[in-house]
Amino acid sequence: MQLKIGTALTLEPTYTDRVEKFRCKIVEQENNIIYIDYPVNTLTNKTAFLVDGAQFRATFVSEDKVSYAFNTEVLGRKLGNIPTILLSCPPIEDFVKIQRREFVRVNTSVDIALDYNNKFYQFVTEDISAGGLAIHFNKEFPFNEGESVNLTIVLPFMNGEIRYVKTAGSIIRIIEKNRISIASLQFTDTEDIDKQYIVRFCFERQLLNRRKLEANTTN
Repeated sequence: MQLKIGTALTLEPTYTDRVEKFRCKIVEQENNIIYIDYPVNTLTNKTAFLVDGAQFRATFVSEDKVSYAFNTEVLGRKLGNIPTILLSCPPIEDFVKIQRREFVRVNTSVDIALDYNNKFYQFVTEDISAGGLAIHFNKEFPFNEGESVNLTIVLPFMNGEIRYVKTAGSIIRIIEKNRISIASLQFTDTEDIDKQYIVRFCFERQLLNRRKLEANTTN
């Protein structure tokens, strides 16, 4: 798998409260820099102006129909027959394969506060995706399968940024696993920007988990 001239990219801003997507194509590549034509906003179909230093999550589909994602940053511009924008390109090892399911589920622990009947309960997740999560119950809980709750999810990012995502959820099922109760919840009312934060968080954790695995196998 490798990036090639003509590969179509979709860019999504990672550090903004706006939900946007831009499409573009790779025109040239040189070492760890890729040159793209001026991107077009997928909603307005208008050419977008990307400022230097802006950071994005880029996704593309390889020749064997597998989707990948990587983090990138605007480095500048180049004038020529085709004006281009310079983007940073990480090593191929830092590309993350995107699962075919709608939402990628990542095993990771994050703190959440659960609001049920105006009482708050604090738990830790077993896994999370943009569509829902699973949480550990290390104490008695008053709710049951099929009930709705309000959630506040704490998302710590690799750059030190912390986002608090608030959403509603429905308890799909509660199971026992190794003497621990685990509840699976499906999000039912998530703002687009909050969903984008969760997708970004899952992507970062995928990359971090893979780096840890590679480090353990080489030691």
